[in-house]
Amino acid sequence: MTATAVSTSTGSGEAPGPAGPRVHRSRPRVGTALSLGTAVLYLSLIVLIPLAAVVWRSTEGGWDTFWRAVQTPDAWAALKLTVGASLIVAVINVVMGTVIAWVLERDKFVGKGLVDTLIDLPFALPTIVAGLVLLALYGTNSPIGINIAYTRISVGVALLFVTLPFVVRTVQPVLRELDRDMEQAAYSLGASPFTTFRRIILPNLAPAMISGAGLAFTRAIAEYGSTNLLTGSIPFETQVSAVNIFGRIESDDTTSAAAISTVLLVVAFVVLLGLDLFQRWSARRG
Repeated sequence: MTATAVSTSTGSGEAPGPAGPRVHRSRPRVGTALSLGTAVLYLSLIVLIPLAAVVWRSTEGGWDTFWRAVQTPDAWAALKLTVGASLIVAVINVVMGTVIAWVLERDKFVGKGLVDTLIDLPFALPTIVAGLVLLALYGTNSPIGINIAYTRISVGVALLFVTLPFVVRTVQPVLRELDRDMEQAAYSLGASPFTTFRRIILPNLAPAMISGAGLAFTRAIAEYGSTNLLTGSIPFETQVSAVNIFGRIESDDTTSAAAISTVLLVVAFVVLLGLDLFQRWSARRG
């Protein structure tokens, strides 16, 4: 090989090396391991260990004691009322939350920004204050002449107030990103607005609607402040499980309080697990 050839072959500035593929050594992901460990430690201290402590305390006297605490007349009545009212509230939220999300995204009207801000008010307002507001509006001295305080209807109203944003805020971004061209194509082919909604819009919104309803349900079964004031917490009538649990703690019966809490924890976990599986199935299907 001539000097010119050698000069040309090395002119790129790269040192000649042995032929064959280069081996890239990956750096150890110390940062990822550290952040993962920090996240797991924080979740354990804030969530997992306290929940495990509640479950352990609920079975401290054995499973017989656990079931006796859950099946006492007042606890069982409170559980049935809590789960039943939360299911009804979740269904209402699916309908009305979707309607509100539709109005906020598709319609233009004066004060739209203010209404959009008010949707988040139940998130920011302490629930005991929400109960006081509802009691002033729907109590014995109601300025609008509607008195539902200390009735079972008041349980649903209180739960509707605190869970309003969940479906709205879950459906709203999906509705915002929905491709409007599909709707226009359906209209151009002669489809009615109802058919377009049923065949095109609703299937796209359904996963978000179901997720919002599940979140509203799990939030409703844990509500304490607003229901305690508006409903009067009458045993066997308007007392929800959270109030029943607090009463048992005040009576120094923490084992039975932990047992009822564990039942609510299991119900919430099953619902959230079902939502996660449904979302994974929807993602694979879509």
